Amino acid sequence: MAITYPFLNEELQCWRRGLRRVAGVDEAGRGPMAGPVVAAAVVLDPSDAASWWGELRDSKLLSARARQRLAEAIRRTAEVGVGVVMHEVIDAIGITAATCEAMRLALEELSPAPDHILVDGRPLRHLAFPHKALVGGDRRCLSIAAASIVAKVERDRLMLEYEGLFPGYGFGRHKGYPTAGHVRALAELGPCAIHRRSWAPVRAILERLPL
Repeated sequence: MAITYPFLNEELQCWRRGLRRVAGVDEAGRGPMAGPVVAAAVVLDPSDAASWWGELRDSKLLSARARQRLAEAIRRTAEVGVGVVMHEVIDAIGITAATCEAMRLALEELSPAPDHILVDGRPLRHLAFPHKALVGGDRRCLSIAAASIVAKVERDRLMLEYEGLFPGYGFGRHKGYPTAGHVRALAELGPCAIHRRSWAPVRAILERLPL
């Protein structure tokens, strides 16, 4: 797959209409079977273009070192909000609603509120903020790409902390995603406190455990 580079097309359209505070929003952690879902909202300053804008990519296309460096630059020179929704809430309300809640929390950290919101993916029924959804937005839209990096770095940081709290599962390596090693550790050790009980592999093991 050819690498695509995010542009400012969406932001420029908003800025030209007088909408200066445009927030790009993305999440990390929809797919894992352990840990939280994390969302980030990033508002780029149209009057202060930074050199790192040209380095932004979908977080999945960057190395961990590049993500960390860019996340630090984004936090220094852009406005950032982060929302975290833990595994218990994901189990209670489902991943889609939990993702929207994480996005809501991230957006509420921005003050004043953004004039316009750009979200990666499809329109989110549970997200109360009016927004424009862009499929593949993290590859097409600069502020969404920035948000994808911040969300990924923040979630990876949390999962590294869980590596120390719950050794043996390899959270520092796979970050809670259902890799072969994670599934094997889950079968050997059973679920730990941060596993999502509603995920099929976790639920299957719980159903086999003696009461």
